[in-house]
Amino acid sequence: MTTERVIIIGSGPAGWAAAIYAGRAQLSPLVFEGAITQENQDKGTLPLGQLNLTTEIENYPGFPAGNVVPFLDSALPADRRAMMPDHQGHGISGPELMFLMRQQAENCGARIITDDVVDLDCSKRPFVLKTLEGETHQAHSIIIATGARANYLGLPSEDRFKNRGVSACAVCDGALPRFREKPLVVVGGGDSAMEEATYLTKFGSKVYLVHRRDSFRASKVMAERVLENPKITVKWNSVVSEVLGDDDRGVTGVKLTSTVGGAPETLEAGGYFAAIGHTPNTDFLKGQLKLTDKKYIVWTKPFRTFTSVEGVFAAGDVADDYYRQAITAAGSGCQSALDCERWLAAQGVH
Repeated sequence: MTTERVIIIGSGPAGWAAAIYAGRAQLSPLVFEGAITQENQDKGTLPLGQLNLTTEIENYPGFPAGNVVPFLDSALPADRRAMMPDHQGHGISGPELMFLMRQQAENCGARIITDDVVDLDCSKRPFVLKTLEGETHQAHSIIIATGARANYLGLPSEDRFKNRGVSACAVCDGALPRFREKPLVVVGGGDSAMEEATYLTKFGSKVYLVHRRDSFRASKVMAERVLENPKITVKWNSVVSEVLGDDDRGVTGVKLTSTVGGAPETLEAGGYFAAIGHTPNTDFLKGQLKLTDKKYIVWTKPFRTFTSVEGVFAAGDVADDYYRQAITAAGSGCQSALDCERWLAAQGVH
């Protein structure tokens, strides 16, 4: 069996950035981008990461508003270009950006397999990986860039209006025109919900913060910031039972149900933000790497992408529960490839 110099698991901004840098370093990386299955679709873990579920991208440097169609036509092979939906808007979209990153990785020498890694043996080197399709691979080093998926309430109406007013990232989407000067709804009661609600007051006409209990679990300072903000109205002891909207406008409101027997309520809103956390995609590791209490991979060395197992590196949202942005994920993907290349050189692997 051939032993790969580096295998990269994941296909979001972190994975592709790692593949680009590893490819340019002549490491010929093998990338497992994930499998196309119903289970992955249901979980939001299909190939190309969370950005593939996002519409227009305004905050990734280098892609200002403009006509990107000629660029897409020239940068992507015709058969892959034909798979993409018609361009919408005036800037780059999430799927377009991901297809471009994937193509750039291929151009730099990355080899891509559309399959899931379901088992990983980090107990000895070379490391051994097994895939959903039953294949076995081994590698001198591994970069894990499997990301994290946003948690939602699980309502069918959430799925219906994702990217049409339903979001799980205020910093990513809050400044989009569809949310400006409209009432917005945030669901949650932790620090993330407080941050999201406060951030959205910059753009929405008002913000409703819906929480199922009568007190927040957020830190006191974050909760006080919300309670003192005149643009935020807290809906205590309430849960969203349905996201309302139509095909033309997207989200138009939400239905609330009381958790203490009160009357149901309908709120007019132009956007709905789930702020109930993320789940890192680390189940396949089966406890072989050191994880946080939230199951994120621990970076064991400051300013490096090293994990608790020598030769295994982590990049992007699978190890970052704080920033969770495309650009920070891509940056750590670059770091992981550089860390990996230097580690391999020290082992005499070139």
